[in-house]
Amino acid sequence: MGFKEVEANSFHWMANMLESVEVGLVVLDLDFRIQAWNGFMENHSGITASRVRDKVLFDVFPDIPKAWLTRKVDAVTLLNTRAFTSWEQRPYLFKFRNTRPITGTEEYMFQNLTISPLSGTTGQVEKVCLMVYDVTDIASSKRALERANEQLAKLSKTDRLTGLLNRGTWENLVDAEYERYCRYGHATSLVMFDLDHFKKVNDTCGHLAGDEVIKHAASITRSNLRQSDTIGRYGGEEFGIILPETDAEGARVICERIRESIEQSTVDTSVAPVQYTISMGIAQLTPTPGNYMQWMQQADKALYTAKESGRNRVVVSEQ
Repeated sequence: MGFKEVEANSFHWMANMLESVEVGLVVLDLDFRIQAWNGFMENHSGITASRVRDKVLFDVFPDIPKAWLTRKVDAVTLLNTRAFTSWEQRPYLFKFRNTRPITGTEEYMFQNLTISPLSGTTGQVEKVCLMVYDVTDIASSKRALERANEQLAKLSKTDRLTGLLNRGTWENLVDAEYERYCRYGHATSLVMFDLDHFKKVNDTCGHLAGDEVIKHAASITRSNLRQSDTIGRYGGEEFGIILPETDAEGARVICERIRESIEQSTVDTSVAPVQYTISMGIAQLTPTPGNYMQWMQQADKALYTAKESGRNRVVVSEQ
């Protein structure tokens, strides 16, 4: 076998390898005209190599970020060194549909990219090679893990029944609001409230119906609050609300709106319709409480007064 025949066979093997490898290979000249386009790119783009040959990349794929890729290629050409980007920095360069059945939840293929300089016989960089790696499986798994972790973090802060903040998280925010008042002195009020005669609901209709009533109370209250207000489930049928930038009178107006909305509503539980009321205690923060717990005790004392004086009412703490 002659030298030229060996060389031809080697070239044939190399061409077959480049066509069959599961990596996208695109060779560009320094004007971004496509010089090579392998089988991976044909399969995922639906465009044959003959159709893109000598075409400017940005004309064929107008979605590609031209300024970003140009900066990358200029740096590779100038420094004669490779550049790398991951899917976490930029999800993809080529907007290919995801065709992997296992990771079918992802709409597009996630890609890592390597940009390599290609030098001529003079040693000068004449072309660049884009190597496109399909990393959809890795990206999809990591994104799913991140979503799961976010969900776990959310569950650790929220009450599972109502979706409100749980007691620990809400108390931390009460403490933060207390510290904010100590620093700036802005008006702020705290509300504690619970459902009247809730034990009777549980005894008569059962705990599942009781849960529906608790969820109803949470929903009605949340719908009557401002975006800046914070509600939490303190425990059982008791709730707490932080009302920033609100004095006692402003808090009373908000609480009366909530109390009336609940009094006038009916919960269609799975057992029977239930009507119920709530009692609410308000404490506007003053310099008197030495810590947030004492502030909560003031609101709780006002709630106790509301219960003792007949229920279904709003009572403001006497400072």
